[in-house]
Amino acid sequence: MNRSKHGTSTRLATALAFACVGVAVAQTPPPGAPSTAPAAPPSANAPATSPSTSAPAVGGSALDRFSWLRGCWAGKVAQFDFVESWLAERGGMMVGIGQTIVPNTKPASGFKTQDYQYLRLEERPDGVYYVAIPSGKKEIAFKFTSVGEELGREAYTFTNPTDEFPKKIVYMRGKEGWLFAKVAGEVAKHPKEVTYPMQHVDCLTGTLLSE
Repeated sequence: MNRSKHGTSTRLATALAFACVGVAVAQTPPPGAPSTAPAAPPSANAPATSPSTSAPAVGGSALDRFSWLRGCWAGKVAQFDFVESWLAERGGMMVGIGQTIVPNTKPASGFKTQDYQYLRLEERPDGVYYVAIPSGKKEIAFKFTSVGEELGREAYTFTNPTDEFPKKIVYMRGKEGWLFAKVAGEVAKHPKEVTYPMQHVDCLTGTLLSE
């Protein structure tokens, strides 16, 4: 997710991951997704809580609340095919990777990598951070600021007020093995957000996993 300073930041959430390619994705599954995809009732929003109000048990890791991210996630919107993978927590860190591929037009066959990124969730003295290094650029860190509910889904929010876009990354844990990675902020002083819908898959075969 890097074409300029804005473009570099945009693909942070996917896949997620995880590039911002200017695709406005609604918070619904991509075409062809199972009818069991989670609904998004607008009235389901609930106040978020700060990380400190739901701290891990004594002796546990601050990253325990993200253990559900372990494994592989995959999604597709229009011509963009994206994947995101996360390892289990070790030594105060969860390490992840993301990649986006698109159809190769020269020659007009197969696919090519458009963007990739290295990800990590890490414990720091002042909290948990989501850190991304998109396509070999400088890393960008987002602090974990709240966990709550958004559109009927568990929502884990990371913020970085320094940049215009994205200022916020939200990982929403849906039902039936869905993950919605949303990036939000401002572009040219106009609000903008992009959501990447993904499903939990087998890392080797890509088969959907039952939740």
